[in-house]
Amino acid sequence: MRLGKVVKSNSHCDYIVELDDERSRINSPKPDDYGFGCFVRLDGGDRHWAVGLVYNTQLFNPMFLNMGPRLSSEPDPVFAPDLISETRTLLWTVLIGTLEGQNGTSYGVHGIPRVVVPVNTPVETMTPDEIHRFHRNQDGQPQFCYYSHLLRCGGTFAAQLTQQVLTELIDSRLFEGEEQRALNILCKELSWKETMSAMR
Repeated sequence: MRLGKVVKSNSHCDYIVELDDERSRINSPKPDDYGFGCFVRLDGGDRHWAVGLVYNTQLFNPMFLNMGPRLSSEPDPVFAPDLISETRTLLWTVLIGTLEGQNGTSYGVHGIPRVVVPVNTPVETMTPDEIHRFHRNQDGQPQFCYYSHLLRCGGTFAAQLTQQVLTELIDSRLFEGEEQRALNILCKELSWKETMSAMR
């Protein structure tokens, strides 16, 4: 599902996405479509640019704390036809890799993408199958190589974001055997570190 488009970047791997609203299209995204930790795909036409995770949101409302004169009732569209809502929802997205294709199948390349994602690049949510393929390398083996990158670049809630992703991967049963046990250990260690830091 399309969420919106890239409007700005804070760094090479930190992009801001403006969410489509009712004026942009009929079936605009609902709040459940772009939650914290949502995997997104940045695709422009026939080119795939990057895979990212939503790590923060901001509601932009220019009318907040506007102390100027206001109408005593809802504006009449007949007398105020140009009055439009300027509220916006912005999604902060950290890039964690790309989806590459080979022989009709795709696999994930984890890390910071080399290319710069252009402004107005469409952003869509990823399907469970795409998320599954992103966590497989070229040889079809499970991978989770963006752990440290996410902890450094995932914003204020980096630890919570990483733990949520780990929990979802564990529950998905994508990994098996030693890999599954390693994910469980990472998740427990991260939870323990967060608990200890909160006690200091």
